[in-house]
Amino acid sequence: MKRAAPIPPLLVLVFGILAVSTASVFIRNAQAYAPSLVIAAYRLGLATLFLAPVALTRRRNELSALTGRELGLSLLSGLFLAIHFATWITSLEFTSVTSSVVLVTTTPLWVALLAPFTIKEPLTRPVLFGLSLAMLGGIAIGVSDVCAWSGGLSCEPSRELIKQGALLGDFLALVGALGAAGYILIGRRLRSGMSLIGYIFVVYGVAALALVVFMLLAGDQPFGYPSQAYLWFLLLALIPQLLGHSSFNWALGYLSAAYVSISLLGEPIGSSILAYFFLNEIPGTIEIIGAILILTGIYIASRSQA
Repeated sequence: MKRAAPIPPLLVLVFGILAVSTASVFIRNAQAYAPSLVIAAYRLGLATLFLAPVALTRRRNELSALTGRELGLSLLSGLFLAIHFATWITSLEFTSVTSSVVLVTTTPLWVALLAPFTIKEPLTRPVLFGLSLAMLGGIAIGVSDVCAWSGGLSCEPSRELIKQGALLGDFLALVGALGAAGYILIGRRLRSGMSLIGYIFVVYGVAALALVVFMLLAGDQPFGYPSQAYLWFLLLALIPQLLGHSSFNWALGYLSAAYVSISLLGEPIGSSILAYFFLNEIPGTIEIIGAILILTGIYIASRSQA
């Protein structure tokens, strides 16, 4: 039996979507000063440091009482999260913000396919229908990045995308989606018995350590960047990570992994809105259609949860 939520989970998810939607804008600005793996390591490292005082004082007993199985799953979740950020943030070096965000938010597809086998959580018909609509919306937004509708559909030649390294960026974003799926599925299992602070402190900490290893293996240096870079690192840790991702982790204590992952598809919409205001990118007809499909899919899935 699910616990009663003190506040509506859907409201928390909307807040989380707004928070994570800022990530791509912050990352693009940070990439002007630092490598992607450094950005990822600082994002998770700073978030863990901010959580440490609360986790080590108020959740010390809970952390010390973790079973070997719980600790092992937390470590695995952190590793999946590290893979998610390492690949997705790097993808933004090669492909557009819209394509990267849309492809990384194919996470619900992988969650839906894996949930029945990993956490024995069946996929209901309304959630499946909502997932299908949301995925169509995500595809539409992805297509809009390379195609436009002006009396007919016209797209960039595929050879131009290959030349620009877009395919590599797209592949990295898809790997990031798989990493996020593993992170969400394990989180759904653990959050039913762990507090939010206890869980995210361990998982963010493991992810931070893994990203530091990735960074050093890549030959990147952790220090010596302009002050502007550290400002973007700080914003990434505070807004999309601590506020955004933590909202999703909180919701996993009350909602299915399939529905929480579907809500992630709202991120392309938020990112498009921010791009309009801060990057002067005006959404086209295809993007608007995609946004409508995504919102409709989230609404249908949320009705089934209620």
